[in-house]
Amino acid sequence: MELKNNMRSQVLIDALPYIQKYHDKIVVVKYGGNAMTNDELKDAVMNDIVLLSMVGIKVVLVHGGGPEINAMLKRVGKESKFIGGLRYTDEETIDIVKMVLCGKVNKELVSALQMHGGKALGLCGCDGQMIVAQKLMGEVDLGYVGDIKKITTKPIIDAINNGYVPIISTVGIGEDGHSYNINADTAASRIAACLRAENLILMTDIVGLLEDKDDDSTLIPTVNVSEVPYLKKKGIISGGMIPKIDCCVEAVRRGVRKTSIIDGRIPHSILIELLTNEGIGTQFI
Repeated sequence: MELKNNMRSQVLIDALPYIQKYHDKIVVVKYGGNAMTNDELKDAVMNDIVLLSMVGIKVVLVHGGGPEINAMLKRVGKESKFIGGLRYTDEETIDIVKMVLCGKVNKELVSALQMHGGKALGLCGCDGQMIVAQKLMGEVDLGYVGDIKKITTKPIIDAINNGYVPIISTVGIGEDGHSYNINADTAASRIAACLRAENLILMTDIVGLLEDKDDDSTLIPTVNVSEVPYLKKKGIISGGMIPKIDCCVEAVRRGVRKTSIIDGRIPHSILIELLTNEGIGTQFI
């Protein structure tokens, strides 16, 4: 549907207060799910980030790459193994994780953003000791899965100050020099907190937090972090939503103004979330 000129101008006027609100502020986007594998959605995400950058919003893109890692493991005849939602990462797997995330996926995203007119700089958590990690300890040995010990923001800030969108793959470096596989949601949450970001956006393949998980019309648009334990007790927050929402809660408690879980299957969902009154998905404040 073509917009008439007066409608185009109204769209821009309506967006102005939000552009002013986020101008010169940092927004961290965790990019994953269908928006990362569908070419049309990927184009929309890249356009959104370029537009936000052009109006003075500092976007930091943190990405996963689970499907690509699975595909490469399958290609070399190695089975993907998950324990409690985390990838078991032995010596061979961490090498493949580094190759796929830091090499293939990261550089493809850098190229895609630049093809849409943006300036991007690909970074790995190992660069400049950005993500210092240690072995994640638990009841089950997950191999080289890491727990974040420290975030060094200087490489990210340097990229931003030089006009680049930092695109970060979440492989951390241990004090022993070994690489560790880091959950992308967790990394995005900690990076956002350390950058004192205005907003953290987690792109997912669901509409947000639902009161009834089988009814999209029961979307809960806003949650105060103090309500989360009650929602867990009621079973509204359950299963795979628990770790994502825990990341949102941790980010807010560490100083991020708000966090949002949005439906990345909707084109331009980032713009809808940031530059409209209604937003999209569920925000945690």
